[in-house]
Amino acid sequence: MTPEAYEGSGTGLRERITGALVGAAVGDALGGPVEGYSPEQILERHGGRVHGIVGPWHGDDWRTARPIAPYHKGDGHVTDDTLMTHALVRVYALVRDHLDAYAVADHLVPDLMTNLRWIPELEAEALPLHRIFLAEKWLVARLAYGHVDPREAGTGNIVNCGAAMYMAPVGLVNAANPAGAYAEALDVAGAHQSSYGREAAGVLAAAVAAATAPGASPESVVAACLALAKDGTRAAIEEVCAVAGRYRDIESALVPLREAVAPHDTVGPDYRAPSLGARRPSRLHSIEELPVALGMLLVAGGDYRQAVLGSVNYGRDCDSIATMAGALAGALGSPVPEDWAKTVAEASRLDLWAPARTLTEVAREVFARDVGRRRAHERAFTALGGPECSG
Repeated sequence: MTPEAYEGSGTGLRERITGALVGAAVGDALGGPVEGYSPEQILERHGGRVHGIVGPWHGDDWRTARPIAPYHKGDGHVTDDTLMTHALVRVYALVRDHLDAYAVADHLVPDLMTNLRWIPELEAEALPLHRIFLAEKWLVARLAYGHVDPREAGTGNIVNCGAAMYMAPVGLVNAANPAGAYAEALDVAGAHQSSYGREAAGVLAAAVAAATAPGASPESVVAACLALAKDGTRAAIEEVCAVAGRYRDIESALVPLREAVAPHDTVGPDYRAPSLGARRPSRLHSIEELPVALGMLLVAGGDYRQAVLGSVNYGRDCDSIATMAGALAGALGSPVPEDWAKTVAEASRLDLWAPARTLTEVAREVFARDVGRRRAHERAFTALGGPECSG
């Protein structure tokens, strides 16, 4: 199918990119207010499962209540997952081509350090640097001040989902090309993460790319991940998704999915009090968020609402889990509820659709560049006496 024909199908490039980016932001906003808690705590706090946008965990005391202060999580506010995702889209808008670790140093880090943005959780304009978490501040410390080789700057950082949480744009620029997305994301994420944190970034990008393909399904997305993932990340995805395949309702899957990922997760049972071995490099372990997001996608059958609500009610790092699940379900073409998207856009003072328009243009340009580069390689290889290239 040509790009033009795919566009005419109603689930074309523009629709898939929009679904993924808007879906990620909405998932992020829904998960933010219950991040860090268990399914049981969420159930007790809200008198049942979360079914949409909710307010801060501590109500009007959000400015001072620990451990969330001073962030206004809830009421439709996106978190740093979305701020970083949109920042990466802005880098693509500048470069208009594939990215690497040097693009992070040259463009992403200065954007975080110098450009005022509206920060929903602070309810103020501020530098994104003042909101992002320690694992993301590492980018600034290592690249802007330490002048570390960008390809190696992620070494020594907390190993977590910090890079994976904003890697959906890489998958979208490499739409329908999981292997290309994986390779590019690994390069980009090298500036930020190492070990299984970097691996998760590559696999998440591959999953998003696979989800954009015509005829894609949750099963085909997982298959693409398993074809590329390495070490503990592959093992965690395989085991979590095997368990997810036994369930068709989110409620019954919450505990089994956690049990399946627990042996691979270094954080341990108490999310707010990680073990001494947490978040260290390892070939045996995996971040928790990506396998669980894929598991939720399977349980939900690709349905956006169910995948995101399952991720939100899972608790723990559920804003990032819902960000990933939302990006994947949206990329598959499952519609993001309009009322959720409208509320999040208004509450966060963000145009959730503008980054998608920008990235669609960039993806088309990059594809055209790739075709030109491929044709030049074919001509050169044929001139060397290689096999004749048809088409």
